[in-house]
Amino acid sequence: MDNTSISSQILQIEGFEISQLFVYPLFFLMLFVYLTLLVSNIGVLVLIITDRGLHQPMYLLFCNLSVNDLIGNTVLMPRLMSDVVSTERLISYSQCVLQAFCSHTFGSASHMILIIMAVDRYVAICHPLRYTSIMTTSTVVKLSASAWGASLVLVSILLGLTIRLSRCRSTILNAFCDNASLFKLSCEDVSINNIYGLFFTVVLFASSMSSIAVTYFRIAVICWTRKSKDLNNKALQTCASHLVLYLIMLWSGFLTIILHRFPNYPDLRKLAYILFHVVPANLNPIIYGLQTKTLREKIVQIFKHKVTAT
Repeated sequence: MDNTSISSQILQIEGFEISQLFVYPLFFLMLFVYLTLLVSNIGVLVLIITDRGLHQPMYLLFCNLSVNDLIGNTVLMPRLMSDVVSTERLISYSQCVLQAFCSHTFGSASHMILIIMAVDRYVAICHPLRYTSIMTTSTVVKLSASAWGASLVLVSILLGLTIRLSRCRSTILNAFCDNASLFKLSCEDVSINNIYGLFFTVVLFASSMSSIAVTYFRIAVICWTRKSKDLNNKALQTCASHLVLYLIMLWSGFLTIILHRFPNYPDLRKLAYILFHVVPANLNPIIYGLQTKTLREKIVQIFKHKVTAT
């Protein structure tokens, strides 16, 4: 193995091997997906910010989710679209680190925001009379700040351990920059990176899965013991979409991590990570927007107003 350190700040991204026949169809498909998530998430944000009736704790969580989806995908998608049509997939080392930082922050913040949303749903379903006193705006702001703060700290340590390494390679064996691809550029001992990466993953996924499991188990117990049809319908309506989106995010994240250990399936790993970014980001505003009665009514009112005006 070549242990010679290189100082070049320009990296080559491997990307996808795409037939010329599919380059532009793929580009326009990705553009459509990106524009859809931009319009839907920005639309939800603008609606919540401008309507004072929506300045409530639950909608603040929707804002967190939309902001996270916008940041995570804006860092990823334009670069991917550029690389699809480009013959030279070059990126500076600093830009690559920034992309990896934002991408990993997106992933960890997604888990933590969904944990808070699960707690919010638990309080709303199991303690409806105490909901306004427990889930106050101040409480949600503090929980959101804690989620973002913890994500930034954990990811900063993750990337900090990587950028300390010298590099003996200059090719990112991926379609995008992430921590694993970055530390694989080094010929040094990366045991610490692997240990902390495993610690980071276990802490994030274990806390996420256990929190979701506990809250949903307690919701199920309450629904079972009270045997209220209205309560069951409310629980099904508000929790089913949250659980589906969480499982999509969880398994695409798991698949990405696992496939990093199996280099024989590079394209599948790249695709899994892209799906981890774009699928929840496109579904979040649709599912939460249309299944939340107040938000749905506001959206319907806007469309009716537009139709009447025309």
